[in-house]
Amino acid sequence: MQEEKKNVKLTHNLILKERKSLNVSGVLDVDSFDDSTVVAYTDMGELTVKGRDLHVSKINLDSGDLVLDGEISSLEYTDNNQVEKGFFSRLFR
Repeated sequence: MQEEKKNVKLTHNLILKERKSLNVSGVLDVDSFDDSTVVAYTDMGELTVKGRDLHVSKINLDSGDLVLDGEISSLEYTDNNQVEKGFFSRLFR
């Protein structure tokens, strides 16, 4: 059943309201979150939200919706094709 869920492409949108509220659609999974950083996976890549006093007020992975509240200072995407390299691959470039 998870295989079917991964093949469905969700519409991805961001709505940032006065840097205090962020609505994200098209979220496939949330990797981690705390009061300063939220990392979510989308079809458009890994989305990292940084800020202060961040709070996940709504999360529904079936519909792909995520709502964050707090003081949002940055949004950053990491491309899906960008592979995280380990310590040894960085050491032996």
